Amino acid sequence: MQKAYRGMGMEGSIARWYDRTTRRDMPEFQRQAKQFDEMLPNGGDILEVAPGPGFLSIELAKYGRHRITGLDISQTFVEIARGNAEAARVKVDFRLGNASKMPLADSSFDFVVCRAAFKNFSEPVRAIAEMHRVLRPGGKGVIIDLRREASMSMISSYVDRMGVNVWNGLFMKLVFRFLLIRRAYTIPQFRDMLARVPFSRTWIEANEVGLEAWFEK
Repeated sequence: MQKAYRGMGMEGSIARWYDRTTRRDMPEFQRQAKQFDEMLPNGGDILEVAPGPGFLSIELAKYGRHRITGLDISQTFVEIARGNAEAARVKVDFRLGNASKMPLADSSFDFVVCRAAFKNFSEPVRAIAEMHRVLRPGGKGVIIDLRREASMSMISSYVDRMGVNVWNGLFMKLVFRFLLIRRAYTIPQFRDMLARVPFSRTWIEANEVGLEAWFEK
């Protein structure tokens, strides 16, 4: 499975706008970081694929028990994430790289997470295979993303609760309708992609407008 990337180019002013906008999701980043931290009570090596501004990785780093790497294809995002980590006074190794050909060693991570970016990958199955490759035996991972089954009424309610101003809210709804939903995958498509990679176990959990596709090596 392969598709051309048709999303917004996450460089320059677009990346900086995304950095400002997603700061409103900080409580969700903190909730997810706490969840993942509890999964690795003794610490470990964590990889975030396509971390963007790096907020989730930074929140995880605040626990001080994990070695965290963030890999993003956007040079602007790498620079922004490094600056955000420095401002938060935490250590995260943010690197430039492609999800479908990671410049990372085999079996080098205990946990992998990819949040809100997978739908834009041009080689999704290869990206999943790379997540499998860099996981240690017994390691787990999750892809968190929009699901194509989500209706526009669900998405409108979701955006309205974000607390953005009228114009940002309208822009976000248009982006969801004409770009993101069209790029997103259905739950059956995720099941098919996960089945192509030799994980020991996979499962999918749906939520209001998205899904969590879990896997274990």
